[in-house]
Amino acid sequence: MTNVDLISQLASRYGVATGYTSAGGEYMTTPMSSLLFTLNALGVPVSSQPSDEELTGLLYAEYLERSSTPLPACVVAQEGVAKEFAVHVHHGDPARLRIALEGGGEAFPVQGTNDAPPADVAGTLWGEATFALPTDLPLGYHTLHLDSPGTGTQSCPLIITPQRLSTTASLLEHPRSGVMAQLYSVRSRQSWGMGDFHDLGELAATTAQAGADFLLINPLHAAQAVPPVEDSPYLPTSRRYINPIYLCIEDIPELAQLSATDRATVTSLAASMRRRNRSADHIDRAEIYAAKLQALHLLFAVDFSPERAQAFGQYCAREGQALHDFARWCAEAAGAQSADALDYLTSFYQWLQFLCDEQLAAAQSQAKEAGMSIGLMTDLAVGIHPGGAESVSLADYLAPAASVGAPPDEYNQLGQDWSQPPWHPRRLAEAGYQPWRELIATVLRNAGGVRVDHILGLFRLFWIPRGRTPAAGAYVSYDWEALLGVLTLEAERAGAVLVGEDLGTLEPWVLDALASRGVLGTAVLWFEHAADHSQPLAQQDYRALALGSAGTHDLPPTLAYLAGEHITLRAALGLLARPAQEELAAERQWMDRVLALAAAGATEPEEQLVEIHRFIAGTPCALTCTNLVDLVGDRRAQNMPGTTHELYPNWCVPLTDAAGQPVLLEDLPGLRLWQKVAQASRR
Repeated sequence: MTNVDLISQLASRYGVATGYTSAGGEYMTTPMSSLLFTLNALGVPVSSQPSDEELTGLLYAEYLERSSTPLPACVVAQEGVAKEFAVHVHHGDPARLRIALEGGGEAFPVQGTNDAPPADVAGTLWGEATFALPTDLPLGYHTLHLDSPGTGTQSCPLIITPQRLSTTASLLEHPRSGVMAQLYSVRSRQSWGMGDFHDLGELAATTAQAGADFLLINPLHAAQAVPPVEDSPYLPTSRRYINPIYLCIEDIPELAQLSATDRATVTSLAASMRRRNRSADHIDRAEIYAAKLQALHLLFAVDFSPERAQAFGQYCAREGQALHDFARWCAEAAGAQSADALDYLTSFYQWLQFLCDEQLAAAQSQAKEAGMSIGLMTDLAVGIHPGGAESVSLADYLAPAASVGAPPDEYNQLGQDWSQPPWHPRRLAEAGYQPWRELIATVLRNAGGVRVDHILGLFRLFWIPRGRTPAAGAYVSYDWEALLGVLTLEAERAGAVLVGEDLGTLEPWVLDALASRGVLGTAVLWFEHAADHSQPLAQQDYRALALGSAGTHDLPPTLAYLAGEHITLRAALGLLARPAQEELAAERQWMDRVLALAAAGATEPEEQLVEIHRFIAGTPCALTCTNLVDLVGDRRAQNMPGTTHELYPNWCVPLTDAAGQPVLLEDLPGLRLWQKVAQASRR
């Protein structure tokens, strides 16, 4: 066996792919240097130029460790499935297994046959036994115990997950439509320069009146504790906790208790920020958050009523150590020096999360009361900021030497580096997927659904050596049955809908796996094509298990897309690998085919926009979604993938109309285009 073969075999043992099929169908071989880097990032101590002897030793060490580990790190199975798993005990010793159920009681796995030979580990023979789970185990988080003379009592988590999410059936029977919006961009007359939780509730009610059953919004994850703050909602400091920049100051009960002087200060701050609502200039989060923090500190200093103090205390008790750790990180980031200041600011940041939870719950209630069957659908980012709170609190479960991204594809021809540290597959399993479970449960607390950005990351992630280009990346596999299983279990418990953003480089079986669990995929008009790629997908051939739309937050609004502005902008920013004219010609050819199918007879861009949404609404997709920017004729892109703020104002673009004039929440129902597109989008 050659050195290359040994490296490939070692990589395979740890789930590192030696190659992948690109979005264009070409097989791409992972460089040896990338395999070696990724193995080291996983904790495998392989040198940069390993000898055959070193590699053979590492392979043997992995075998010995696997053969002498009594229980798996975690056992995850679907309900009703007699899943088999291996246990290891001293050769000849009996192995007794029992299951402690989450709700109380016990169950016992059934032992099967296993002819694996014993392994000699440091002079001790270890045998392997196979067991199968009972098929009547309830959904939930249980514990598997092993008793054997040589190993004593060992235990590991046992998670039983749904075979299929039950909420999906009703969506297939009664398809729904909704609206997607970037909350920060949607301002009302009372906003402080950007959208807030009060605006969220009002937007939900307004879109419900237009026939929407859900409102899909950008991630609300927490950013930095103090300005300046990260603009991208997809690069948070914490995915579990919420960004206080979205708090509506006027909806905080403590406002009524302010002194006249402090109330005048808040009124002055509000007036200064509200002047921004009528401007099309880019959103300045740093200035807005600074103003809100000034007001929030004044509000936190008042004496809480007994009822408010009790509610705050109950929230902190429910969230426990995780909230305290997050708030303490925020306090330290805010510059607390003394012990008293640290305690004060820790309590302050806990209170901010209490307010966020309260106001988000109110927005969801308003959405449901307005008639939405689903209500708010939040967005879950792929990962976290490498210097954020969870890079510290979840450090034991991350691989910080690597950065998550994507290999080159047709739309991002240089690849993407999202800078986020990936989950460490083994450490996450050893924790019983607890961090993942807690994250999903929190995200779904005040929502009727969640869109999982890059859900392909539950199957594999593209690890890039930090500081290198995407060309040096490698795919690392995850236990998708565990990650997807926990996701569906938490959604089942919450009665929520799941949508997975499944665009990009993927293996075809992944779509089948998601569909089998009742997770909706993503169908974007411009990316859907026939099996031979020659023609756009016919309306009746769209997947039923999908969220269908005309665009995404990574594409320009439809009117801009029709004008080819996504090509000219990418060319101007240096993001194309071939001349702009070639790119535009190829795009125009495909676009004309799509329009012939989806907007036949329409010649004017606005007419085409309306017909495109009528086409999407007529597909078999269980959910369809209209972008708010299309409802008002906006032309500015919210995000240009592959760029930094120096090149393009990503995530800082307020809602405007086709002429570039600001559009406020109160203006929406009276807009002619709003009425036309909303009517075309109804189902």
